[in-house]
Amino acid sequence: MQVYDAGRKLWTTTGEEQEAAKKDFFEIFKTLEGQLGGEPYFGEENLGYVDVSLIPYYCWFHAYETMANISMEGECPKLVAWAKRCAQKKSVSESLVDEKKISGFVHEVRKIRLRLEEMQNPVNFALEDCLFHV
Repeated sequence: MQVYDAGRKLWTTTGEEQEAAKKDFFEIFKTLEGQLGGEPYFGEENLGYVDVSLIPYYCWFHAYETMANISMEGECPKLVAWAKRCAQKKSVSESLVDEKKISGFVHEVRKIRLRLEEMQNPVNFALEDCLFHV
């Protein structure tokens, strides 16, 4: 759950809140890198439960990078290498969602969230409401 929450905050926040989210996010992922150690998989030589549980987040890396202006490979190179290694397995690659689809989804949801936040501000909403009727 921590991985999901930390990742979601990268693309649902801005400014200082996003900077704090980046710190939390990389703290979690660097901890995971430490657990991986020098092994090819969290299950050591074979894919294990932790690998299978974490690999779906690989599809989100591109969205995290573009929405939060971060570099997964720059900050967590061993984890990115692990994800690429996992993705070489046919059973994994066939089950992962295209990262561009995830990024497109995140971009659209973010636009909707920002629009809703604007509508909650009565001054912005009233001004835009007037513009629609002109």
